[in-house]
Order: sequence, then C-alpha cells, then structure tokens
Amino acid sequence: MKLSDRKKKILQYVVDDYISTAQPVSSKSITERYMQDISSATVRSELAGLEEMGYLTQLHTSSGRVPSIEAYKLYVSELMDKSKLSVKELGFIKSSFEEHADNLESVVQNAVKVISELTDYTSVGYTAHNANEKIVKIDIFRYKSNQALLLLVTENILIRDKFIEIPESMSDAQITEASAMLSKLLVGKELGETIKLTDIVAQEFGTYREIFDSVMSAIEEYILKDKADVVMEGHEKTLKNPEYNDAEKVKNFLSVVTSKDKLTNLLVNDNDNIEINIKIGGEGDDSVPEDCSLVTATYSASGVKMGTYGVIGPLRMDYQKVVSVLEGVGKILEDMLKKK
Repeated sequence: MKLSDRKKKILQYVVDDYISTAQPVSSKSITERYMQDISSATVRSELAGLEEMGYLTQLHTSSGRVPSIEAYKLYVSELMDKSKLSVKELGFIKSSFEEHADNLESVVQNAVKVISELTDYTSVGYTAHNANEKIVKIDIFRYKSNQALLLLVTENILIRDKFIEIPESMSDAQITEASAMLSKLLVGKELGETIKLTDIVAQEFGTYREIFDSVMSAIEEYILKDKADVVMEGHEKTLKNPEYNDAEKVKNFLSVVTSKDKLTNLLVNDNDNIEINIKIGGEGDDSVPEDCSLVTATYSASGVKMGTYGVIGPLRMDYQKVVSVLEGVGKILEDMLKKK
C-alpha cells in the first residue's frame, strides 16, 4: 500500500526522534514538536496505520512506537534530509589529511580514523591487493638529494607511494630518464609479471640498477601481502549506544569487527566513485548482524580506486550524519589526491 504524504512525514519524525533519543516516540510528542495543527488522535490513528503496514512496532501497549527495519529502509531511500558538514568539520577533515600529505598510503588509512571521529561510530576500511592487476602508471620524483618518491598505480587502485633511496649524484634529468624507462618496461604488465623481470632490468638498465631494485622490491612486497589491508577504528564507540546493554547484541557486533575475513567480505565492492551503499539489518548478508547496519563508500581519484570505507553500527544509526561524513571525506580525499 502506498503511503500518504502525511504518513511519510510522521514516519520521518518517528525515525528522526528515535535515532536522536533511543526512546519510543508517542503521538503526543509528534503533535507537540512537529504537527501542532493536527490532533493527537489523528496522529495516533496514523501511527496505528503505519504499525499495521509493518513500519513501526510497539514494545508495550502503553508505550510509543519504534521504527522497524522496513522503516529505516524507506527512511534512507526517500525520507531523510540531506545534512551538510559544518565549516569546523570540513576543516578538521582537511587538516587531518594535510598532516599526512607526504604519504598517500597514510592519507588513505587516515580516512578511517577521521570517519570514526566525526560519526562517533566504528569505522572500517579496505584496500585490495591483486597480483593480476595491470600497471597503468609509474613515476619517480626527487624528494631529497638521496631519496625519491615512487608512485605506482594499477588499473583499479593506487598501490602506494613509497620513498626509495637513490644515488646523491643522480641529476633530475637522470631521474626523469629512469622513470621513463621504468614506465616503458612495466606499464601494461600485471604486477605478478613484473617481479620476473629482474634479469632484464640487470641487463638493460645497469646504470640505474639501484632505483630499479627498489621499485621491484616495492612491487614484490605488495604482492606478498596477499590478504587485503583491513583497518578499523573506534569499535568501543558503537558499544556506547544503549542497544548494546544487551550481551547478545554485543556478541553479534564483536563477531564481525574482530574478524578481518568478515570485514573484508563486507567491504569488497566493485563500484567506483563516491558510491554510497547502505545495508540495514543485514538485508540478506549473513556477515551483518540483524541488529546492525553498514554504510560504505568506494573512493576513486582520477579513475583510480582508492578503497572502500564505511561505518558499522546499530539500526538506530544517524544515517544523515554518516552519509554526509562519507561523502565529505571522499570529496576532500579525492581532491587532494588528484592535486598530488
């Protein structure tokens, strides 16, 4: 049955209030706070109708209503208002990333910490490793007299930026030449193929052997990390919510966030850009407990996939806040990486 505009508005108020207070919402509170021009009896009748339709439940006959999983689904798809991050929050994100601007890998990992700080929930992040991915870009830039920055990009992900040692006697022109030779040798090849090229490197590029050895070591180190990099921040923050006074819910939540395999399964995503994905109450995914929700975003910069990041928390999650943070972090992160 299609919901009337009034039912939708009342349902939005119920979900907003329940997210904010964790207390069942009564018809009286709705009329007093939002709909003074409508009688409490009318709102009560609309609440009863929403309950019959499966959007609300009543813990006790004399208590107010709480949203069902179906209510949260409708809320995130149609009803919730888009919220914007404050100037202070945007400043916090930018300053947090700028502190790690010299290392893109640290910037990406730092995203998880920033998301947890701003949402006050548990945040998780995933960066894939795949030896079959083809190299699309490789560059070397002088950083110090005896140190250069290696930037290696595959078709799907920025692998790393890493500082490598170079002879102090190398000129900028020689570094540029070495970078061009590496690019000619490696671009278009799979990561797994490149570590078999050591002999070719030794024969053809003896002058720059030190640089090429460093590059090969970086690629080999990456491939040997055959499991995904999964990071997590703030698992204790989610447990502060009143839902987790229930020992069984605590057990369910910890069974997910303490398992790297489960977190990886949750975060693997083929989408690009800042694609927001919301799973409420598991939605058929056994990896997510029925009393939890997962909101994720996959970030890319210049067509290169950075990874997938998200927030896991109770059904009564502040979805407006979480979505705005994931979008805000993604836009700032991608803008920074594109400039870099």
